[in-house]
Amino acid sequence: MKNPAKATVTIKRLGINGEGIAYYQNKILFVPNALPKEKVLCEIISSKGNFFQGKLLKILKKSPQRVMPPCPIYDTCGGCQLQHLNSAGQLVFKKDLLKQALHKFKPEGFKNYLLKDTLGMNDPWYYRNKAQFPLRLVQGKIKAGLFKENSHDLIPLENCLVQLPLTQKIANYVVSLMEKYHLSPFNEKKNTGDFKTLVIRCNEAQTEAQLVVVTRTDSFPFAKEMIIEVTKKFPEIKSFMQNIQPEKTSLIFGEKTKELWGVKTIEETINHTTFSLSPRAFFQLNPAQTKVLYAEAKKALEPNKNETLIDAYCGVGTIGLSLAPFVKEVRGMDIIPEAIEDAKENAKRLNLENTHYFVGKAEQLIPQWTKKNFVADGIIVDPPRSGLDDALLKTLMTHPVKKLVYVSCNVSTLARDLVTLGKKYHVEYLQSVDMFPQTARCEVVVKMRLKTI
Repeated sequence: MKNPAKATVTIKRLGINGEGIAYYQNKILFVPNALPKEKVLCEIISSKGNFFQGKLLKILKKSPQRVMPPCPIYDTCGGCQLQHLNSAGQLVFKKDLLKQALHKFKPEGFKNYLLKDTLGMNDPWYYRNKAQFPLRLVQGKIKAGLFKENSHDLIPLENCLVQLPLTQKIANYVVSLMEKYHLSPFNEKKNTGDFKTLVIRCNEAQTEAQLVVVTRTDSFPFAKEMIIEVTKKFPEIKSFMQNIQPEKTSLIFGEKTKELWGVKTIEETINHTTFSLSPRAFFQLNPAQTKVLYAEAKKALEPNKNETLIDAYCGVGTIGLSLAPFVKEVRGMDIIPEAIEDAKENAKRLNLENTHYFVGKAEQLIPQWTKKNFVADGIIVDPPRSGLDDALLKTLMTHPVKKLVYVSCNVSTLARDLVTLGKKYHVEYLQSVDMFPQTARCEVVVKMRLKTI
């Protein structure tokens, strides 16, 4: 904007990305880093349709929930949005975020929904078990980090406060080896350079780690030397892999993965159930809160030994396998073959004979099973951020079950899906779980039961 205006406003609430929301000239004004009830001076930097974008200049009246962000690159990194809000305030915000989404989409009876208080962590730092760090050349040096918000400008990271420390230590050392051997990081503008991304996953105990180097081509000079050095430095590393991603895309992994050294999987234990994880298998990023999430899913399902369960979007089988000892049978499905292989292997190792896993979509398999007289007593759905596929929504309505538990990682798509599901199912409660402290994201467990006529 030419000659940007300045405005003094009072922040009413936080928006979906953790930004402060105020009103200016009868329009919504977004002010990042501002908190509810704060009086702030901001600069109006853009006007887009029915809202303004502001820049915080000065806090005139500070919220008692405001804290000093401990991360030195918090303002530039973009990975976290709420480090300036204390833990209690973050939990209240995440419940309010769910409430805002419900008011936006207005599923049937939403004003009477029971929204339980958000379940948080005792220590909301150093919790993420997986790092996906792009590699770029910064001031002549190879660096790993995260992209600045709304850009592809790399912000180097050497100590991320929400990553488990082992992942960051491995990333730092691998980068130093790349410098030592003069390897070429990816240049996005020119589409040159071989090394694109480091993907590192470890278990909660930090006793096992998995390292994947994503490259643009098959080329990996000095791979043997790097394997020797990094595994000597970090005996926790159980596998060293190369994934080839030749495309210019936001997708990190390509279709081809080479197992250069070690075993294919690492192991993680959640609530006394141990899972094997391959590089591309989906697994929750916060193992400590995953225990809480799965306990809440079990509570919502209320399983018993005479019931059958479908685990849609099953991944490596995490939720279904944790519930298998409490039900008669579990059937799970996923469209990723590697995930189903992991799920079957996990079930075998756990000696669970009442689980069955299939490659395919729930909206295709459920009608097939119904024709063969298999009708589940309950279904658990744990979809990606995009929410339930339209075809699966239709299937859940035309092939209803007595119990439906929805585990959501996006309150907006959850609220949207409840517009449809609320016509057939009664929503008993929604329990939010803070899986991603310091960020504007959370997970929600919804307990639903089939309506009686």
